[in-house]
Amino acid sequence: MLKIKTDSRLVNDGDIFVAIKGHTVDGHDYIETAIKNGAKKIICEHGKYDVETQVVENSEKYLNDYLVKNYSSKFKDIKFIGITGTNGKTTTAYLTSQILTKLHVNNAYIGTIGYYYNSEFVRELPNTTPDILLLYNLILESIEKGAEVIVMEVSSHALSYERINGVKFDVAGFTNLTEDHLDYHKTMENYLEAKKKILNYIKDDGVMISNIDDEYGLSFKYKNFKSIGFKDSDYHIIDFKFNNLTTNIKLSYQDNIYDITTNLLGKFNIYNYITALSFVHNLGYKIEDIINVASEIYPPSGRNEAIDVFGSLAIIDYAHTPDAVEKIILTHKEMNKGKIITIVGCGGDRDPKKRPIMGNIATDLSDYVIFTDDNPRCEDEKKIMEDILKGVLKDNYKVVFDRRKAIEEGLSMLDKNDTLLILGKGHEDYQIIGTKKHHLSDREEVFKYIENNK
Repeated sequence: MLKIKTDSRLVNDGDIFVAIKGHTVDGHDYIETAIKNGAKKIICEHGKYDVETQVVENSEKYLNDYLVKNYSSKFKDIKFIGITGTNGKTTTAYLTSQILTKLHVNNAYIGTIGYYYNSEFVRELPNTTPDILLLYNLILESIEKGAEVIVMEVSSHALSYERINGVKFDVAGFTNLTEDHLDYHKTMENYLEAKKKILNYIKDDGVMISNIDDEYGLSFKYKNFKSIGFKDSDYHIIDFKFNNLTTNIKLSYQDNIYDITTNLLGKFNIYNYITALSFVHNLGYKIEDIINVASEIYPPSGRNEAIDVFGSLAIIDYAHTPDAVEKIILTHKEMNKGKIITIVGCGGDRDPKKRPIMGNIATDLSDYVIFTDDNPRCEDEKKIMEDILKGVLKDNYKVVFDRRKAIEEGLSMLDKNDTLLILGKGHEDYQIIGTKKHHLSDREEVFKYIENNK
C-alpha cells in the first residue's frame, strides 16, 4: 500500500496525510487524528501543525499530480481495458475478466462488484471506479500479483472527477446511454459529455469499441474505432435464439461467421458478451479461442440470476434505471410463458425524474407489480413512492415498503412457469436506511422462502 493516505484511520507510522475537502467530509478535520496515528507529513490547504506541513492551493489536485508523476510510469507494461455506459458495464467487464482467466491470462477486475484477481473475489470497493488513491493501490497490487491485463468499469463520476488520471486504455468500450445520474449531470447532454471523456484516456494505438445500436454509439468515434451491434457493424450480430438456459448467437466478423453458445440470457446480455469478446479479440487473442470458452463463463451474481422456485423462476437483477427495467421485463416476457410479477423501487437521495418513468414501465409491461423500498437513504420512503406512483396508469400493483415482506409476498404469488423479477439490488446484500447499512440480500430471502416452504 502506498505511504500516502487520505483517510486518517488508515494512516500508519511514516505516512503522508493529504487533507481533502470532500462533498460531505473535510479531511482537515482529521489532521490531528492522522498525526496521532503516525503521519510524518501533512498536505493541506490551510493550517500549521507539529509535523512537516505543506500548504497547497488544492490538495486533491496535489494528490492527483503526485500519483501520476510518481507511479503512472509503473503501468507501462500492463494492458488496460476500460468500459463506460449506463447499463452493462459490470457484466461486460466481469465476462471479459472470465474470458481472460479461461485463456490463462493473469488479470484483475475493478468495478461495482469489487476487486477480483483471475475472476476470484478479493475485496469489496466503495465505488464502481474507486478514488484515484485506491485505484493506484489496486493497480500496483495487481502488478505485484503478476497481472497482464486490468479490466475496469469507468463511471461518469470517475471521468468527471479525473479519478483515472495516469491510466491509458489499450481498449475502451461504450455500452449504452440511458437516463441515470441526472441528479448530478442535470441533462443527458452533460451526461454524454462526461462519458465521452473516456476518449482522452485511450493510448495512441488503442481501440475504441462502441455499441452503435445505441443512439449515442457514434458519439464515441475515435481514430481506431470498431463497432458492435445488430446494425451493420464490425462485430455484426446476425441472429440469436434462446434455448432453455442458454443463448445461441450467430456473429459475423470480417466475412467469417461464428456460432456461439453462451450461458447468458436476454438480448442485453448478447451485447454484453459480444463486447467482451471484442475487447479480448482486440488485445490480440483469436475469436475461435474466445468462443471455445464461451460455455465456461457466467454473469456475475445478481445480474439476471435465475433461481428455480418450485417450477417457477425468481430472477435477481441490479436493474435500477428505466432502460434496464424495461429490458429485463421484455426479455422474460419473450422467454417465459407464465405471468411476470415485478418487485421494484427507487433509491433515495438520487435522481427523482426517473421514478415515475420506472413506475410506468413496470406496471405497463408486468402482469403485477409490488413497489418496495430500495435504499431509501435519508429520504422519506413515502415521498419516493409518491414519485414512482405519479407515472402509474394501471391498477395492477400494490405497495409493500418492507422489502423482505415484498419478496415473500411476490414468491407466494407464483404459479408454475411464472417469473418473479426482483429488481434494483442485484449483488448488494444491504439496505441503506438513513446513513446506515442494514443486512438484506434478495438472494438470501429467496432461498429462505424455498427452505421454509419445502
